[in-house]
Amino acid sequence: MRRREFIRTAGAGGAAALVAGCLGGGTDASGGSTAESTGTAADGTTTGTAVGSATPSELVVATYSAFVDAPSSSPGPWLKEQYESEFDATLTWETPENELNYFIERQLGGAGIDADVYVGLDTNMLIRIDERLSEPLFAPVADGALSRRDDVKSSLEFDPQGRAVPYDTGYISLVWNENETTAPETFDGLLEPEHAGELLVQNPTSSATGKAFLLHTIAAKGEDGYLDYWQRLRENDVRVLGSWEDSYNAYSNGEAPMVVSYSTDQVFANQSGEPMSEHQIRFLNDQGYANPEGMARFAASEKEGLVDEFMDFVLTPEVQAEIAVRNVQFPATTTAELPEEFAQYAHEPPEAVTFTYDELKGSLSEWTDAWARAFASK
Repeated sequence: MRRREFIRTAGAGGAAALVAGCLGGGTDASGGSTAESTGTAADGTTTGTAVGSATPSELVVATYSAFVDAPSSSPGPWLKEQYESEFDATLTWETPENELNYFIERQLGGAGIDADVYVGLDTNMLIRIDERLSEPLFAPVADGALSRRDDVKSSLEFDPQGRAVPYDTGYISLVWNENETTAPETFDGLLEPEHAGELLVQNPTSSATGKAFLLHTIAAKGEDGYLDYWQRLRENDVRVLGSWEDSYNAYSNGEAPMVVSYSTDQVFANQSGEPMSEHQIRFLNDQGYANPEGMARFAASEKEGLVDEFMDFVLTPEVQAEIAVRNVQFPATTTAELPEEFAQYAHEPPEAVTFTYDELKGSLSEWTDAWARAFASK
């Protein structure tokens, strides 16, 4: 959950420190340098890459840094401890600075990949991989390899090639302050004059939450109507900021009473004793845009059995519940049981909406580029 870095730096107290939830493994700004760096943190996390260093009983798991960087709340340290207590193997976390792009660049350059599995994939990442690489970066899971595979909710499956196994999901919603406004119930309601200047959103070309909101508007208004809808949002003084951090900080500072964020926002509000009136959740059209996260084995890994064992472990009810609570997400399986307090404040939409891999491939860049030309450039 990358927003923890913002939460830590936002300071103690205030609504800016109370944000919950995640949107998949995607960051609000991807890419950057692919220079290698190495080092091992105190919790056993590898911050760079040591090619060929893994032993037969070592499982190297790559992920985004926030999955492991906060020992008291991130899932990573707990997951490592539990895994090693149950299996005769060592789990080593690898968190390269550029995350998945690091491995894409290594494969493009013909360099070796020492990691065995990646945790934190989403549909957009798979499309990026398949558009840039001619050889597979990840391998499909063999039929029958995972005893708990059928426990995963069918609505969360996002890889038609069977590489990525979902392990959690989050939903995009509006977060709003009922002391200042009443959030509309539909997308069309956001266009009403009474909501002029009230909405903060993120740039979909640079933000994962912004991209999800854009995709939800395309699902609601169609490929032929979403640009007109955004033009009307613009005419109603919507504010588009660069990142989720920018927009939520502006919301917390009272610059607007509605912001595109996550439906688990009330979890941290409850934990920190913040007024719940400032953290209301609205699912437009009774829908939330879902972005499940998945895990997949690197094709170069020779530890298929160890990876399958790890994936099955992640899908157990106990681990699913713990990851959901620590990552402030929802379990991917039907068997997990969430703590009562968490379940009370983590809101699921009446209907989950998402585009499939096949629907996004070949269209995602076209949609975001068209938005940038029609909206951001004005």
